[in-house]
Amino acid sequence: MSRKDLIQLEGVVTRVLGGGAMEIECDNNITVRGVLSGRMKRNRIKVMIGDRIQVSVSPYDTSHGLITYRF
Repeated sequence: MSRKDLIQLEGVVTRVLGGGAMEIECDNNITVRGVLSGRMKRNRIKVMIGDRIQVSVSPYDTSHGLITYRF
């Protein structure tokens, strides 16, 4: 699956879980478990509770995704 096929959602980080995972409450009231993308880890971009972010979610499984951008 290419990057173009992923669904882009926006939301707010509500909880930080173990192992670098975060719980995200999206604008359409969907809760997604997301992890930082490799590009964000490499550039040392910090994401904390209350940050507004963009999440890329697979259309096949919308329960988890990659955090790709912090606003």
